[in-house]
Amino acid sequence: MNVITRKRIRDFAERHADAATALESWYRVARKAKWRNLAELRLIYPNADLATVASENKVTVFNVGGNKYRLIAAVHYKAQRLYVLRILTHAQYDKGDWKAAL
Repeated sequence: MNVITRKRIRDFAERHADAATALESWYRVARKAKWRNLAELRLIYPNADLATVASENKVTVFNVGGNKYRLIAAVHYKAQRLYVLRILTHAQYDKGDWKAAL
């Protein structure tokens, strides 16, 4: 997968140093992946889930760092592109505000 954009990962890791190792590990796996659908993605990330956002698009939510953080991505399987849209703490994710912005 072509992961777009790594900058969001780096920026979040700078603010949340304890997330850096988990995010880097997630990035390395995602970058090498050739997922064709959600079922294949879940073979590696069984807790990944789909969510519908305000635009009525579907996004994939990854649990990162022992369920402490959420990485929200738009995964385009045919194009082999994964867009990192948001990375949130569990508390930020639970508020649900992020759905309205996407």
